[in-house]
Amino acid sequence: MTSRDDMLVDLGILGALDDRHDLAVSSPIDASVIGRVESHPGEAVRGCVVRSTAAFEQWRSVPAPRRGELVRLLGGELRKHQEPLGRLVTLETGKILQEGLGEVQEMIDICDLAVGLSRQLHGLTIASERPGHALRETWHPLGPTAVITAFNFPVAVWSWNAALALVCGNSIVWKPSEKAPLAALAVQRLLDRAIREFGAEAPAGLSQTIVGGAEAGAALAADDEVRLVSATGSTAMGQAVSEAVAKRFGRSILELGGNNAMIIAESADIELAVRATVFAAVGTAGQRCTTLRRLIVHQGKYDEVLGRLQSAYSDLPIGDPFDPGTLVGPLIDSEALAKMNRALDIAATDDGKVFGGEQILVDRYPNGIYVEPAIVEMPTQTPIVREETFAPILYVLRYRDFSDAIAMNNAVDHGLSSSLVTMNLNEAESFTSATGSDCGLANVNAGPSGAEIGGAFGGEKQTGGGRESGSDAWKGYMRRQTSTINFSGSLPLAQGITFDAVTCR
Repeated sequence: MTSRDDMLVDLGILGALDDRHDLAVSSPIDASVIGRVESHPGEAVRGCVVRSTAAFEQWRSVPAPRRGELVRLLGGELRKHQEPLGRLVTLETGKILQEGLGEVQEMIDICDLAVGLSRQLHGLTIASERPGHALRETWHPLGPTAVITAFNFPVAVWSWNAALALVCGNSIVWKPSEKAPLAALAVQRLLDRAIREFGAEAPAGLSQTIVGGAEAGAALAADDEVRLVSATGSTAMGQAVSEAVAKRFGRSILELGGNNAMIIAESADIELAVRATVFAAVGTAGQRCTTLRRLIVHQGKYDEVLGRLQSAYSDLPIGDPFDPGTLVGPLIDSEALAKMNRALDIAATDDGKVFGGEQILVDRYPNGIYVEPAIVEMPTQTPIVREETFAPILYVLRYRDFSDAIAMNNAVDHGLSSSLVTMNLNEAESFTSATGSDCGLANVNAGPSGAEIGGAFGGEKQTGGGRESGSDAWKGYMRRQTSTINFSGSLPLAQGITFDAVTCR
C-alpha cells in the first residue's frame, strides 16, 4: 500500500475510489489521477433533501448545548487527523502544505467557537409599551442548509457553515467543487465518526455530501425545502444561485469574488508592506478570494516598493507544494493558465509593463501548471485591472492624494477585502470609517488575504453581501421570532388604539 493509500485509509475514503466511477480526480501538482469517485446527477439531490428535512425535524428538538457536543466531537476528529487531511488538501488543490494544514486548523478553530456558541444563542427581552405584557425575541433553527464550496478552500469554508448550522439546529447537504471532492468525502467520514460516538440523538441524514457539477448545485438552489443556500464561488455562479433562491423566497449567503487592494501610504513601514504584499499576492498561487490583486502605492514610495517587490519575486521558491521550502504551488488547471495569459496580454495592450508571468517547470511537470507570479505596472485602472482574474497577477498603480487612493480602492465591482499600510493615525481611521474602504474586510498594517474565525467574513457589492464564521454570523442560520405574552388580564392595544365597539356575550 502506498503512502497515499495509507492517508486515504486513515481518512476512511479509500473505499470510495473505484476505477469504474465516472469522475476522475486529478492532482494539480502533476495532473496525475488520484482516483475516481461516483458523481450524483441533479435528480439525486431531491432524495438527499427529503432525508435532510426528516433529519432537521428531529435535530431541531435536541437542546443547543447538546448539539454543540457533536461539533466538539467533530473538532476532536479533525485534531486527530489534521496531518493526513491537510496533506490531502495539498494533494488535491496544490496549495503548499503549510496552507493545507492551516486550513484544517481553521476548521478546528471554528468548531471551538461553535461549541461555545451553542450555549449563547441569545435572544432579547424588550420593554413593552403595554402594561402587563412581555415582549421577547428568540432564535429558532431554520431548516435544511445547503453548502456549496469552491476548490481553493475545499474544507474550511464548509466548516464555517457546518459548525454554525449544526449548533443552530439545522441539517446539512454539502456540494463540494468537483475539482476537489476527496477532501470533502474525507471530512464527511470524520463527521460520520463523530455522529456514531455522539449517539442516537443525531438522526440519519443529518449531514450528506453530494458530488456533482453545476446541475447538482442548481437543484439545491431551486429546492423549496432547502431553507438556506450558502454558496462560495464566482460572481456568475452567485447570481444564478441568488436568483433561484430568491424566486422561491429562500435565504442565501453568498461569498463570491474579490478584487482586493492594498494602499501603501507615504508613511508606511516598507519592510512590513513588502512582506504583506508578497504573501497576499502569491499565496495559494493567487487563487484566494482575498488575494491581493491591486497595489496602490504613494508616488513617493513607488520606485522603492516596486524594486523590492521585483527582487522578492525573482527569488520565490515555486514548485512541489509538499516541499517545505516551496512558497508557490501550481495553478489548479490549464483553464486558470489561459485566463492568466489573457489578462496579461490585455494589460500589455493597455500599456502595462509585465514582470514575470511565464509558465515554468515544464520539463519537470509537463502536465502541471506552474507559473511565475506577475507584477504589472499600470498607468490607470483599466477594465482588465478592475476585473478579477483568479491567478497570481499583481497590478501596481501610483497615487498622490490619499482621497484618490480610497477612490481607487473602491472603484471595482467587488467589495471583499482591502488593506492600508500606514503610520498615520488619521489615514488609518479614515480608511476604516464610513467614507473609507467599501469592503466587508478592512485591515490596517496587514494584508487583505486571510481572516480570523472570530470575525464575520464576507464582502459587499458583487462579493454577495454574505457573512460566515464568527461574530453574529450565526443569526444567518436561524429564524427570528418576536413574541408578545399578555399577563395583564385585560387587552390594551399598542399605539394607544381603542377598540371598544364590540361586546362579546
